[in-house]
Amino acid sequence: MPADSIFLGASRKPDDSYQKPEHLLLKFGNRHGLVTGATGTGKTVSLQVLAEGFSAAGVPVFCADIKSDLSGIAAEGEPKVVLMQRADDIRLDAYEFEATPTIFWDIFGEKGHPIRATVTEMGPLLLSRLMDLTEAQEGVLNIAFRIADEEGLLLLDMKDLQALLANMAERGSELSAQYGNVTRASVGAIQRSLLVLEQQGGDKFFGEPALRINDIMRTTTDGRGVVNVLVADKLMMNPRLYSTFLLWLLSELFEELPEVGDPEKPRLVFFFDEAHLLFNEAPKALLERVEQVVRLIRSKGVGVYFVTQNPLDVPESVLAQLGNRVQHALRAYTPRETAAVKTAADTFRPNPDFNTYEAITNLGTGEALISTLQEKGVPSIVQRTLMRPPVSRIGPLSPEERAQIIAASPVAGLYDRTVDPESAYEILKRKAEQSADAQPAEAEGEGNGWGDMLGGVLGNGGGGKSSGRQTIVEAAVKSVVRSAASSLGRALVRGVLGSLRR
Repeated sequence: MPADSIFLGASRKPDDSYQKPEHLLLKFGNRHGLVTGATGTGKTVSLQVLAEGFSAAGVPVFCADIKSDLSGIAAEGEPKVVLMQRADDIRLDAYEFEATPTIFWDIFGEKGHPIRATVTEMGPLLLSRLMDLTEAQEGVLNIAFRIADEEGLLLLDMKDLQALLANMAERGSELSAQYGNVTRASVGAIQRSLLVLEQQGGDKFFGEPALRINDIMRTTTDGRGVVNVLVADKLMMNPRLYSTFLLWLLSELFEELPEVGDPEKPRLVFFFDEAHLLFNEAPKALLERVEQVVRLIRSKGVGVYFVTQNPLDVPESVLAQLGNRVQHALRAYTPRETAAVKTAADTFRPNPDFNTYEAITNLGTGEALISTLQEKGVPSIVQRTLMRPPVSRIGPLSPEERAQIIAASPVAGLYDRTVDPESAYEILKRKAEQSADAQPAEAEGEGNGWGDMLGGVLGNGGGGKSSGRQTIVEAAVKSVVRSAASSLGRALVRGVLGSLRR
């Protein structure tokens, strides 16, 4: 096998034997890809083969494990008859089993290391998508993030955002005059959506320590890329959280990684399984930004591979950017399925030896139509290919095996404990308590506020009531505070998907 490519399998020759090797060139691995096919046709095993190949080439991988059957990639494969026969059919001479270096991640912290983001990093656009907010409610949420930026309020976890929203409801008239209509009804609707999100496990996702991008871009001492597996069997009970999380991670990669042009191999390969969940009911503005990220992240050295049952699940604007294709069997029992087969067939460069449309409906399990980018970035003629067998285990790990891998992980202990530094909740709570303590004193005329204290310094008397006029010192202090808040607001820049950039 060439060192600059991943061996995918062998395609049929005119005499119906599988002898022509099919490869994915590593230098085009960041040109993105698509793996499609009906349930049970071999998509997960193809994903496993691709992940193994990238890992062996020193490329880190991030992928989701929807049904727990991808976890076997962390264990050495077993010499089963069907695997040995497949290796023989495609003339794979050196077929040796080995485990792939793996780190398990789990938003809920049950079957992998906890993985978190802060509310600020998520940004208003993705958070609105996550909570399915209306346009008016999304506008109020944008105002909330603007206020947090200007007033230096860190939004780390859900209670920070809840505290800020409560504060906004109290200041509704003041904020409406400055930013536009901020109604208690809209704030209340967002708070109810936050409560639902919290009940679905969102509170476990938001907080510190947040995931560091470098921790999913690791290589081992022998040069292999680490495969990061997101445990998603429970996460799929809330598909909107699943898709929004992966989109956030993709946007973080886009924002944080420097431009590298076209490297000899990708810096990271990102598999987006159940890709239809990303695009279902997504507003136009979000789809446009997803398209932008997919188009531009290639120059950061990141390859994005969408995995889904139906090619119609991916918008045409995104589909056009996916240069490497692995198409498993599709069925054509309904008009939509027929359209999907035609769409898939039309995206391939035709092969004169067979009808692409008919081939898609007749592929066997573990067989796929493959087209990859060749020299000068030209798509290859589609080939009917018998996929190579994986070298790691097909099937899930046992709980004991998983626990051992987690304990020996290079990130063990880094994310296991939640950290709760001072942020918006603590600051706003302290301000509310100070305000409540000051009110009785003001009513009694005790004059222990900051205005009277500063007035006393200027000779107005230490115990009398404030005249209601702003002193020179008060004005100076307020000016400094406003200036600091304004400088902070200018220093904070939000990225293409609304996540916070400095």
